[in-house]
Amino acid sequence: MLYLLFVSLLWAFSFGLIKGNLAGVDPVFVAFARILIALLVFLPFARLRGVTRRQGLQLLGIGAVQYGLMYIFYNAAFAYLQAYEAALFTIFTPLYIVLINDGLTRRVHFFALWVAALAVIGTGIISYNGGVSTAQWLGFGLMQLSNLCFALGQVAYRRVMTGSAASDASIYGLVYLGGALATGLAAALFTPWQALMLTTRQIWTLVYLGAVASGLGFFLWNMGARRVNVGALAIFNNLKVPLSVAVSLLVFGETVRLPSLILGGLIVLGALVWNELHQRQTAKA
Repeated sequence: MLYLLFVSLLWAFSFGLIKGNLAGVDPVFVAFARILIALLVFLPFARLRGVTRRQGLQLLGIGAVQYGLMYIFYNAAFAYLQAYEAALFTIFTPLYIVLINDGLTRRVHFFALWVAALAVIGTGIISYNGGVSTAQWLGFGLMQLSNLCFALGQVAYRRVMTGSAASDASIYGLVYLGGALATGLAAALFTPWQALMLTTRQIWTLVYLGAVASGLGFFLWNMGARRVNVGALAIFNNLKVPLSVAVSLLVFGETVRLPSLILGGLIVLGALVWNELHQRQTAKA
């Protein structure tokens, strides 16, 4: 659980950094650069002994979807949304995780669904501000495509790696390689390379996003995802939302409704506590 909490804090800063420092940079290039840097971080740890060909191909596919496609949609959404709005529109990821998992197992975990729904209600309270503009709807659609890719990757990685003797660090290079191949192909086709010019601040922002937020962050996230139940994973997916809004307000100077932030944050925290108490009671039984 501590892995997921730490990563939620890391990601809370990523939204503001992308909006503030990478505005106007081609979103496909940002996705490619971020994942490529993350891949370079994990190359020294790559150990593929014990990884079957089937498992390797599965990890490449997971990376292409969870990181490759996800980041392309995610970065494109910032052209239409504020940083805190991008964070808020990730609120449906937990429901995607629960529904995908239930579809694969052909059974319904009603408690996990209720907990995820409670977290969505909490973050929804923060996001509502009397209406949504056309740009927000477009940004919302892009964020939902991003959320769906992220949810598919999380569920798939959890299933592929459950019971595996391979450590996360030794095989995670394959996941990032899949993402780098997908975004690299997209960048080769769509990025206007001749018009691409980066400032020093933008370069350092990409390094942080790639090495820390993506490299370290997603590795720790998937490690944590293997160690918690579906309900807890859904909650931590939404915990970054009130944290991101708080960072946008206090650090990056964006404006939000403080009462909504407090109320929504308390509901998300309450959902997390409720899930933990339920799991302890289940373990005792």
